[in-house]
Amino acid sequence: MLARLFFLSLVALSLVGQPAAAQEQRLTVFAAASLKNALDDVNAAFTKAANTKVTASYAASSALAKQIESGAPADVFISADLQWMDYVAGKNLIKADGRYNLLGNKLVLIAGKDSKIADVKIGQRFDIAKLAGDRRIAVADVKAVPAGLYAKAALEKLGAWAAAEPKLAQAENVRATLAFVARGETPIGIVYETDAKVEPNVKIVGTFPDDSYPPVTYPVAATTNAKLDSAQYLQFLRSSAAKAVFEKYGFSFLVKPVS
Repeated sequence: MLARLFFLSLVALSLVGQPAAAQEQRLTVFAAASLKNALDDVNAAFTKAANTKVTASYAASSALAKQIESGAPADVFISADLQWMDYVAGKNLIKADGRYNLLGNKLVLIAGKDSKIADVKIGQRFDIAKLAGDRRIAVADVKAVPAGLYAKAALEKLGAWAAAEPKLAQAENVRATLAFVARGETPIGIVYETDAKVEPNVKIVGTFPDDSYPPVTYPVAATTNAKLDSAQYLQFLRSSAAKAVFEKYGFSFLVKPVS
């Protein structure tokens, strides 16, 4: 009996030492909702290459920043604008020395795939309110969500904000905005180009001039409590493999690939 107990103790001790070497490591990434399709593919490639499982939580950058502030266990944050990354940086919640701008995007006007709306010229005195008729215009929350902030900036610059504001149907993030139009709940909406490309039930009917809103920029950084593997992940996001995936989905790649 003593010999058996001694043997079982040795087995237990050996198992205690195994996970660090043998078990798959894990990272948690908080990322802007617009990144979902592309980042899912990038994360799968990273897991295969590094044997590190990535769990991604997608939502509006504003919501994710607040969650990080409240102590949510994220290792990496990828925002859809500089403002919310600056917010967590101001709270000393990210490793500022490893922060960089990863991706860019464009703002577009969408309609349902079978809509008669097409080839909309977007410029000064653009009458988006008239285009919506007696219905609503889908946008992300214009007070907090990056896609909504960009949309508001563009409409203000083009002189369309005053007429458009009463008709806005505001959503919690850009993917919810996309869904409004895809389901026919609103005739038009303002989203990122990359969102429109992954939804078969909508079409792009116009592109907002680049100078009508701040450049859509996705900064990335590890949080102050990030696991060591986060450094390898941030490096992978800058790789040629990641670049190919992001560009396939329509993002512009803002950094020089490191491998």
